[in-house]
Amino acid sequence: MLYFYPQDDTTSCTQEAISFSQLKPEFEKAGAVVIGLSPDSAKKHDKFKSKYDLTIDLAADEERKVIEAYHLWVEKSMYGRKYMGVERATFLIGRDGRIARIWRKVRVKGHAEAVLEAVREL
Repeated sequence: MLYFYPQDDTTSCTQEAISFSQLKPEFEKAGAVVIGLSPDSAKKHDKFKSKYDLTIDLAADEERKVIEAYHLWVEKSMYGRKYMGVERATFLIGRDGRIARIWRKVRVKGHAEAVLEAVREL
């Protein structure tokens, strides 16, 4: 399971990482690995993991190659200002390497639980 998020140590991104970390044993029991990916550096990920006792793996994509390959570097808008950023999304990848399910424009609340349920259904 690969989830993309905009930035370490922001409110929604932190909530999402904590939720996935809390459910990590359940994901493992269901045979899944949880990986979070953002454009932050590995050093920033280490600080983020340490600050919140996160147990999931975080991947650094500073050059946005993976983010762009998944078409998640998109125009966003906040308070009328347009800018480029990472669209929050999750990809459930089956054992055969194929994408089994995609969640785009994710709302954080309840998302980790929904993904876990989908993993169990595979």
